[in-house]
Amino acid sequence: MGRFTSLESRIDAAAHAVLARLPRGRVADGLIEFLVFGLKQAWACLFGGLMLGMIIVTTIWWPDSGIDRYDVFFLAALAIQIGMLVFRLETLSEAKVILIFHVVGTGMELFKTAAGSWIYPEDAFFRLGGVPLFSGFMYACVGSYMARILRIFDITFTRYPPVWMTVLLAAAIYINFFSHHFIYDFRWLLFAVVALLYFRSSMHYRVFRFRHRMPMLLAFLLVALFIWIGENIGTWSRAWIYPDQRDGWSLVSWSKLGSWYLLMLISVVLVTLVHPPKTYVPEKT
Repeated sequence: MGRFTSLESRIDAAAHAVLARLPRGRVADGLIEFLVFGLKQAWACLFGGLMLGMIIVTTIWWPDSGIDRYDVFFLAALAIQIGMLVFRLETLSEAKVILIFHVVGTGMELFKTAAGSWIYPEDAFFRLGGVPLFSGFMYACVGSYMARILRIFDITFTRYPPVWMTVLLAAAIYINFFSHHFIYDFRWLLFAVVALLYFRSSMHYRVFRFRHRMPMLLAFLLVALFIWIGENIGTWSRAWIYPDQRDGWSLVSWSKLGSWYLLMLISVVLVTLVHPPKTYVPEKT
């Protein structure tokens, strides 16, 4: 797996040419690492950022054109996905992860909307049952981020659990999203298994000059938190809503943070099936 696409390699070379000339020192190095970290995160979030930006803009202003907003979301998301491949902002391997998570997410959407877990209050031509087709791309945004960040930050791991165990865990998580409507909700048991598998695992990532380390359980929580924030933006814009938001917007339940923690883990496992986790090797100094 190459670290950058051809376009990203040119951007990286230009950025290095500028950053390498900046002053050195503990404070300067820290500020540069912080700046580059933010820029790389934004780049990894490109798909999701474009989708959220479109949702926000159409909430603030939407012309009476006779075209349903959801259909514009779907067509725009399709165009973004094609554009990212054509302009080499995304690799074919990453597109595979995105497609798989898209299908996984759409399957869950069909079930959850039928069960009344959440609602799409607007009309759409491009839809399956009560699910507008743009919704699958919201899961694809998560898959895109997971796949791109692995490459952009050159992430390696220490004590990563056996992949087959993580696959079984991901399957159990996915099944529980359906089965808890009929039997006991095993999410607390699943959280315990996640902790058991990953509590000794760390990820190592390069920002600019230095490699950094973060416990994987913390990394999962931070990603889930940002997804939860994005979901609050989505429900505020009424791109979708929960039953308790029918009469007005309210903060998405904190319990959904746990749901995203588990769902995000499915995306992580899918990425490792396409890009097997690389073991961290200390760099020679």
